[in-house]
Amino acid sequence: MLERLQHHTLVRHLLVTLAGAAGIVAVTFALSPYRNYQLATVAAYLCATAGLTVLVGLSGQLSLGHGALMATGAYAYALAATELGDRGTTGPLLLVVPMIAAVLASGVIGGIIGLAGARLHGPYLAGLTLTLTIVVPAITTTFSGKLGGDQGLSVLVEPAPVGLGINFPLERWQAWIACGAALLTMFLLANLASSRLGREMRAVRDDEVAARLAGIDVGRTKVIVFVASAAAAGLGGGVLAVLTQSVSPGAFSLSFSLFLLMAVVVGGVGHLAGAVWGALILVALPELTASLADAIGSSPKLAERLDGNLPLLVFGLVLILVTIVFPRGLQGLLTSLTHRSTPSRKPTTTPTSSEFIDA
Repeated sequence: MLERLQHHTLVRHLLVTLAGAAGIVAVTFALSPYRNYQLATVAAYLCATAGLTVLVGLSGQLSLGHGALMATGAYAYALAATELGDRGTTGPLLLVVPMIAAVLASGVIGGIIGLAGARLHGPYLAGLTLTLTIVVPAITTTFSGKLGGDQGLSVLVEPAPVGLGINFPLERWQAWIACGAALLTMFLLANLASSRLGREMRAVRDDEVAARLAGIDVGRTKVIVFVASAAAAGLGGGVLAVLTQSVSPGAFSLSFSLFLLMAVVVGGVGHLAGAVWGALILVALPELTASLADAIGSSPKLAERLDGNLPLLVFGLVLILVTIVFPRGLQGLLTSLTHRSTPSRKPTTTPTSSEFIDA
């Protein structure tokens, strides 16, 4: 039975997703409201880190603008929810339609960037995506009447459905929404990685010339993976808008985009499961650095200087340490330990399809 499931990738991924959903629902009942909110934030970040992991690890493209793509999704969600609210829309449509708008808006931006960057490589593509972090705040300032400028927009969010109970915690409902979006993202990206398109992406990543000689449309492949990655980031931005119930350009700065990329590298860029570690680090790091600052017992003036800079410093040190000690990231370390227990399986320098998905 297990051998048959290994050959039916879609069914295997679906069973894993359903098992994960059941486990998450059970866990949310045991967590406090604050921990449920943290879990929801991890899930929101996971959408973006999973998309970025596929972009960098599967196709070899580098993006420094995924924070801006999340901002695009968040603003699209806020605008769509406000428009629907003004028309008197309530119920599931007030959640689903804005979420679809967030995915589509970021996907379109990703398609434009993908088309422009199809012929670019390495630092040139990174420079192109970096402009997104400059353009998005500029747009919010230019159209401040519609986008709220530096103050941003409030997001219309309904409470948990009445059918769940009058006293059903909002944080638990938010965790269900966010984790559902994250599981859907992981399910779709895992199937993308194991599909024919996924194999074409890896061929383009390894050798573009050889890929062209094999009949692969390199430009089309790059654009598709960028659109998929951007759409995942947009979904994460929409979920984050639901959690914070507000959206502003300051929440999606350049440092946030760098944090996303560093989280992917620390988690393991060659493994989709590494995106989970990256998302966890993004949520755990601020809390850990805040505890570290309290332990230092710094003066208010020094504490003000450390605020915002200390997480970046700690994250940078962790990135350097992981890169030196575990070049393939935390998930790569776990995979190596697993391979040691199965000596018949030879280690590979480049992740295969199964390694990228299941590790």
